[in-house]
Amino acid sequence: AEVDMNVVMASARSFVEVQGTGEHGTFDRNQLNLLLDLAVAGIRDLDAIQQTALDA
Repeated sequence: AEVDMNVVMASARSFVEVQGTGEHGTFDRNQLNLLLDLAVAGIRDLDAIQQTALDA
């Protein structure tokens, strides 16, 4: 299923917003967990890049 998903996290690694919609069908809990894992990893990478830029 194609999913439109928004994930926003605070710097304390807690979720501020999680919003997901199955665009052309449904998605199951395992797919949701995978999407959240990918989002958290991406947000951590972006946070590290931003912190490096701020420290420069």
